[in-house]
Amino acid sequence: MATRKVAPAVAAGCTMVLKPAKLTPLTAQYFAKTMLDAGLPAGVLNVVASSSASGISGPLLKDSRLRKVSFTGSTPVGKRLLADAAQNVLRTSMELGGIAPFIVFEDADLDKAVEGAMAAKMRNMGEACTAANRFLVQESVAQEFTQKFAAAMAALTTGRGTDPATQVGPLIDAGARDDVHALVTAAVDAGATAVTGGGPVDGPGYFYQPTVLGNVPNNAAILGQEIFGPVAPVTTFGTEEDAIRLANASEYGLASYLYSRDFNRLLRVADQIEFGMVGFNAGVTSNAAAPFGGVKQSGLGREGGTEAIAEYTTTQYIGINDPYTD
Repeated sequence: MATRKVAPAVAAGCTMVLKPAKLTPLTAQYFAKTMLDAGLPAGVLNVVASSSASGISGPLLKDSRLRKVSFTGSTPVGKRLLADAAQNVLRTSMELGGIAPFIVFEDADLDKAVEGAMAAKMRNMGEACTAANRFLVQESVAQEFTQKFAAAMAALTTGRGTDPATQVGPLIDAGARDDVHALVTAAVDAGATAVTGGGPVDGPGYFYQPTVLGNVPNNAAILGQEIFGPVAPVTTFGTEEDAIRLANASEYGLASYLYSRDFNRLLRVADQIEFGMVGFNAGVTSNAAAPFGGVKQSGLGREGGTEAIAEYTTTQYIGINDPYTD
């Protein structure tokens, strides 16, 4: 996350204050040391870690020297930062929440769709803003897709990183694990079926079973908020119009994934769904050379590509009086 912000800021000639997440401060410190080792002058990148986010962001946002705020995190926190940034009319980039739909049409290659679903769901155990959060599958292929997807998820090995066989590690803390389980429990109570997984892993640590939920009702809470865990809820749709309506039935619009053999359909649906990024038959879409960002309450601005540098610069118009016209 830090490199997405620091790299374009350095390219634009900015100095920076980086406040890492309170649960992961050491990687930011190591990154800053790496930048120093690479030749970045001391004082250009300054890391300030704290157990209190507001304790750092509050004074910074009030400082008249600040010109730009770039934030990756939840939408509620992003809204508070936007409100505070408005006091000094600060430029902002907000990379916020996402409830990415993964749409599988009946003409899709289901084996490739399952492969893409695994990539879109299980990157960092599902703890990613771009992780597929809602699997919308056309009714005629829903059962086959769900069974194949569940088999692939069930085959994963959960364990500690010290074990070379591990494919699924722990969630960030106990609260995250408990939040994931609460969503799963509520979905099952509402009528969903745990096709595989469905609960925490016994023993020490914050592990959760790779889980696929079938027959998830469209009004289930798990379809309306970020899961941030290895849980894949599958729901169905009838027509292409239904898929578009369900995909757009969210205040978020970051990443989305479409699977179909019909390229015209992919283009048609992409034109109608409200998301900043769309993957065609691909479970991983982000690229450092391409703009990354969302619409609606998934944020403002872009990271990556030339668009990222533009976020740290301003346009200045200079009108010159031609001396040869006097």
